[in-house]
Amino acid sequence: MIDTQNPVQRRDALDCIIGRVSEALLGKQDRIRLALTALLAGGHVLLEDIPGVGKTTLATALARALGLGARRVQFTSDLLPADLIGASIYQPQTGDFRFQPGPIFAEVLLADEINRASPRAQSALLEAMEEHQVSVDGTSHPLPDPFFVIATQNPTEQQGVYPLPESQLDRFLLRLSLGYPERAAERLMLSRGTTRPTARGLTPCLTPADLHQLRKAVHAVHVAPSVEDHLLDLLQASRLPGAFVHGLSPRAGLGWLNAARAWALLQGRTHVEPEDLRSLAPHVTGHRLHFADPGLLQGIGTPADWLLERVPAPD
Repeated sequence: MIDTQNPVQRRDALDCIIGRVSEALLGKQDRIRLALTALLAGGHVLLEDIPGVGKTTLATALARALGLGARRVQFTSDLLPADLIGASIYQPQTGDFRFQPGPIFAEVLLADEINRASPRAQSALLEAMEEHQVSVDGTSHPLPDPFFVIATQNPTEQQGVYPLPESQLDRFLLRLSLGYPERAAERLMLSRGTTRPTARGLTPCLTPADLHQLRKAVHAVHVAPSVEDHLLDLLQASRLPGAFVHGLSPRAGLGWLNAARAWALLQGRTHVEPEDLRSLAPHVTGHRLHFADPGLLQGIGTPADWLLERVPAPD
């Protein structure tokens, strides 16, 4: 077990995770770091990208490097909530019903192509992602700890997809896009043939107990009142009348601060700086904020650009 109070051991463990996952997902250290940030902060990740750029590889490799169990569920138009959560099965021997857990009972759940499932199936994740439990026939069943969802979403212009409701989107801490690999990384990928065996064969850098200690270290990262004020300014700006369809929720603010704590820890610091909040802004706001006037996209850019321009960094 690592000593998370020892900054050298803590840094070595985090570097090991990023380096290990980078063996399978070539040239994407920045995205690996962001996914690890969400996991350490207790949040979930939405990956929006075209098929075939490594979304499944990221989930598999991250789970292996952390010593966690992972399960993959392919979301389809005929998927039912019971297919994901599980169901009570009648037992002829005893004459009662016994709950049979579904694939959602995993430490790392890859919800692949989540927006190809109907809203009814998508809603099965709402309680799980927020409360870390599922309810069946009036009985609550706790999920593993940690419980981390990496959901992949196809671009909305593709056929056969359903838009995710706001309540679902708000439960994802970060939205990421892997994008195409750089030329050198893709050349290495071509020479290997495939990276999936590499992802499945990774050895863990730490144990689940170590991960729990790292999460405790994240919550111990100091946040000065001036940093909290900067976050509050950003949240209030997102709620100005006429700016966005909906402003950022209190849940988004709490998640943003926890992500900034994890991001600071990954940088080797035990305190949050305003730049940590600003670096994460595009990934926290991209799936939550939509301009009330779409014409603003041409003059300003993204909602994060608008926020950061309106609320400058404190001196």
